[in-house]
Amino acid sequence: MLELVNVSFGVSQDSQQKDILKNISLKLEDNKFTVITGPNGGGKSTLAKVIAGIEKPCEGKILFNGEDITELSVTERARLGISYAFQQPVRFKGITVFDLIQLASGEKMSVEEACRYLSEVGLCARDYVRREVNASLSGGELKRIEIATVMARRTKLTVFDEPEAGIDLWSFQKLISVFEKLHRENHGSILIISHQERILNIADEIMMIADGQLTACGSREELLPQILGKTVNRGCKAMEG
Repeated sequence: MLELVNVSFGVSQDSQQKDILKNISLKLEDNKFTVITGPNGGGKSTLAKVIAGIEKPCEGKILFNGEDITELSVTERARLGISYAFQQPVRFKGITVFDLIQLASGEKMSVEEACRYLSEVGLCARDYVRREVNASLSGGELKRIEIATVMARRTKLTVFDEPEAGIDLWSFQKLISVFEKLHRENHGSILIISHQERILNIADEIMMIADGQLTACGSREELLPQILGKTVNRGCKAMEG
C-alpha cells in the first residue's frame, strides 16, 4: 500500500514560493486500479513525480508498504517495486528496444519474449525489437515501448502519467486492454494520470486533484457520473474524520 501523509510541494518563482501540492493525504490500496484526474495545472503530474521520487516533497511523508520512502531516490524506489512511465518518454541512443525491455525485466530474456511485450502494446515486433530507442522513433512509438518495459518489470506499483498522449485511436484502445491485463494478471497497483473517459471507466477508484488539493475520491460508480457532468466539488470522503 502507498500512503501520502500531509504532502506539500512548491517551487521558487520570481523570488516567491509557488505551492503546487498542498497538504495532500491519500492511500492507494494494494491491487487497485486508481485514476487521478482534474483540471490542467492542478498538480496531477507533479503528484506522480513525487510518488516516483523524481521530485521530493517540501513537507509530509510517503510510505510504501509501511516503509518511509520520502527521502529515497527514483532508483531506490524502483528496487522496492515502483515503476514510473513518463508523459514524454526518454530516448536512449545506442540502446535497442530489445536491450531496454530485457533491462527492465531484470533477467535474461529471449527475443521472442521481448517481441511478445511489443505485440501486447500494438507494435509489429519484428520491425522494432532491434531498433535503437532514439530520435527515429515517434512519440507514440516511444510511449508504447515504454509501456512494454513497464509490463516486463511486473512491479508492485506502476504509475503512468497521461499514457494516452501521442497515441493514435487504435493504439489507445489497445492500451486499454493492456491496462486491464496488467491489473488482472500482475496483482499490483496501477495509478494513472488521465482525463480520458475510457480510462476512468475501468478504474476501481478515482481521485480528483485541483489547485494542488485532493478535492474528491471514491469509486468509479460514485464519481464518474459527477465528473462527466463536471459537478464534483466536495472533500475526499476517504480522508474525512
